[in-house]
Amino acid sequence: MQAKPVIAIVGRPNVGKSTLFNRIAGKQKAIVIDEPGATRDRNYMDCVFQDKAFTLIDTGGFEPASEERILVQMREQSNLAIEEADVIIFLMDGRDGIIPSDIEIAKQLRGKDKNVFYVANKVDGDRHEEMLTDFYRLGIDEFYPISAQHGLGVDELLTIITRDFPAAADDKDDQDTQIKIAIVGKPNVGKSSLVNRILGKERSIANPTPGTTRDAIDMPLKVHGKNYLLIDTAGIRKKSKISMTLEKYSVVQALKSINRCNIALVLIDAEEGLTEQDTKIIGLAYERGKACIIVVNKWDKIEKDNSTVGKFVEDIKDEIKFMDFAPIIFVSAITGQRAPKIFELIDKVYEQYTKRIGTSSLNDLVEKSVRRNPMARYANRQMHISYATQTDVKPPTFVFFVSNTKGIHFSYERYLTNQIRDTFGFDSVPLKLVFRKKR
Repeated sequence: MQAKPVIAIVGRPNVGKSTLFNRIAGKQKAIVIDEPGATRDRNYMDCVFQDKAFTLIDTGGFEPASEERILVQMREQSNLAIEEADVIIFLMDGRDGIIPSDIEIAKQLRGKDKNVFYVANKVDGDRHEEMLTDFYRLGIDEFYPISAQHGLGVDELLTIITRDFPAAADDKDDQDTQIKIAIVGKPNVGKSSLVNRILGKERSIANPTPGTTRDAIDMPLKVHGKNYLLIDTAGIRKKSKISMTLEKYSVVQALKSINRCNIALVLIDAEEGLTEQDTKIIGLAYERGKACIIVVNKWDKIEKDNSTVGKFVEDIKDEIKFMDFAPIIFVSAITGQRAPKIFELIDKVYEQYTKRIGTSSLNDLVEKSVRRNPMARYANRQMHISYATQTDVKPPTFVFFVSNTKGIHFSYERYLTNQIRDTFGFDSVPLKLVFRKKR
């Protein structure tokens, strides 16, 4: 499964980064979850343009409120985006012309071996065009005038940027028996200790193959005769020289790994409990239909009594209602306590994630469920489901043909999801239900 190219939009405040982000991402249907705790603020988005898939990052979402730290922080952000991105859109304000902080950012970008596109925003036609000669002072051969607000020049820019991107592949490969695992979580939660614990104990194949991203090393390993792939373990080992104010960026790294995995192991620090950052990462996995296991690390440090685990589980499930089916395991990467159990859990989850249900059993269940709890009327007509079938795995996806798709209330969808979960043993993975109008 190839890593998608990452495009980052950098530039000083108020040049229109978020407008451009929304303009490019707005062509996408954002999945908006109305559950508390799901990702709300969109600083990144998976996009497809003319059949080329990429992940877009808006560094504008990471700008500090205070003025005096702004330059320091912009420097860090640009650096970070530069580290993570394959392509950089350096956005400037076509009306202001070049100002010192633009020159500063351009200097930084020049030292890096990256593909940079210099873009002048807020250029609405010819009368602004003559203002642009100023930008050649940056010593660049080419820059692109656009108006993010009105969409002028944006498609042309994207066509050039994505020219050499791989076509959006359908990365579902049923023949692929390797279980892909991403270990994600915020900084200092013990990801590298867990990776080392797993690789140290279970190291039967240890020829690191360089992954698709620059520095990612995917680690294949075999446990009890099964093949696994640990994604992007190199990215995990690299201690970032970045101030904690940019913790948000660990989400970007998580995003890259989550896009490529089947199962995300989300590490949480037992002493801190579930943080907003953790919830965000779990939300990313949920939106992408990935299976998730919540690994509470540093459990050896917690004073326990009989109710500690129960209380902890309850608190987590309360915070992430949208993902409350994700199994939770308590480990210590340092002492190795319960770490071997992780693979048993991964196998159980993967089996559900790739399980297929026969059409007749599924329709029997649907019929029983509708009898037990009939659908509400819609537009004064009785709603009914004529047929259901499973169309995909990873995640298990079910299509229902119904008399009117608008008449499906989310509470009824949840009812059907729970019926499928309980009957066919999908208690630990996300399910996707699609409703189509019966032709």
